[in-house]
Amino acid sequence: MVLRPLLAAVLLFGPALVARADEPTWTRRIIAPDTALKAAQAALAECRKRGWQAAVTVSDPSGLALVTLRDRFAGWHTLEAATGKARTAASWREATSTLAARLARPDAAERAIVNVPGVVMVGGGMPIEAAGQQVGAIGVSGAPGGDNDDICAKAGIEAVAADIAF
Repeated sequence: MVLRPLLAAVLLFGPALVARADEPTWTRRIIAPDTALKAAQAALAECRKRGWQAAVTVSDPSGLALVTLRDRFAGWHTLEAATGKARTAASWREATSTLAARLARPDAAERAIVNVPGVVMVGGGMPIEAAGQQVGAIGVSGAPGGDNDDICAKAGIEAVAADIAF
């Protein structure tokens, strides 16, 4: 008689106790638009502080832009480049400067990705992570060189680090 309640409990609750790899849905954290704006403003402020006219895009983890800002005298090309850098960093889940350095090697197996439309392989694009999970990406364009774009992108990420910690 004790077995019947035990068997009923296993049949009723057993499936809920086992996590399956083939779950039909999953949960993901994504940077909120207000937080993306804060990151973009901080990156732009860092560039301005250094005398650089730039554009900044912050995207969701899939690379779709949430916020784009352009400084008054930043060239038209900086808008597309910033968006491309954010999209590239989001898609490959690494900094565009790291990706560009790897692909510059003549033996790089994935060199063909430089020909994918919209991919921008120069510094200034970085994933935005919290607790080991990518929640967005940032792209900066307009500073003199990708290394300097990286400085501004890092400032944007640092400005929201405490906000996105979980």
